[in-house]
Amino acid sequence: MAQPSSKKTPSVYLYIPNIIGYFRIIINFIAFAVCYSNRVLFAILYFFSFFCDGLDGWFARKFNQASTFGAVLDMVTDRVSTACLLALLSQFYRPGLVFLMLLGLDITSHWFQMYSSFLSGKTSHKDVKDTGNWLLKLYYGHRPFMAFCCVASEVLYIVLFLFADEKSTSLLNVCGNLLKQSPLTVFFFISTLVGWALKQVINVIQMKSAADACVVFDLKRGK
Repeated sequence: MAQPSSKKTPSVYLYIPNIIGYFRIIINFIAFAVCYSNRVLFAILYFFSFFCDGLDGWFARKFNQASTFGAVLDMVTDRVSTACLLALLSQFYRPGLVFLMLLGLDITSHWFQMYSSFLSGKTSHKDVKDTGNWLLKLYYGHRPFMAFCCVASEVLYIVLFLFADEKSTSLLNVCGNLLKQSPLTVFFFISTLVGWALKQVINVIQMKSAADACVVFDLKRGK
């Protein structure tokens, strides 16, 4: 197998999308460093890092700088960021197990999807053309729908973090209080809930679809 040239390898690390990825990691480190002392600053930094997630994709397409390293860096940064935020929420809310279960689902679903794509020889984990589920195809095939689900989910977690107090907070009470606010706030909160719910359903579907792909690979290998 031909080895990548010593000149080409460093250049991939310096692709614009990957540099944005490094910048996102730094922002997240700062955000979680101040998450207890300054929640508003944390929310701003966390969401800005999340916004840059879409920005690096745009640069990758604009300058033809898509790379496997960049895709893995992007996914790992996303998953670790969300996992850390869910871990924080599990400390503030009761039942905290809800957020730990969401954390487990998020990581498991994406790990299965990434690994099954690797086994299938696909260049991207977003290639779901061969799946039979229409919702999964809609999610990965239409960027506006994916953006709605992802943004709504992350914004919901940020809102819950901002509304949590220093003691154990009832998740149901906080959600109930948010539904008693102004009509605009209620509409915003319900919209995030809808996007979040769709994202969790898609995570379950993705996990099952990817697991099936792994089983099919085993069956083919055993013949």
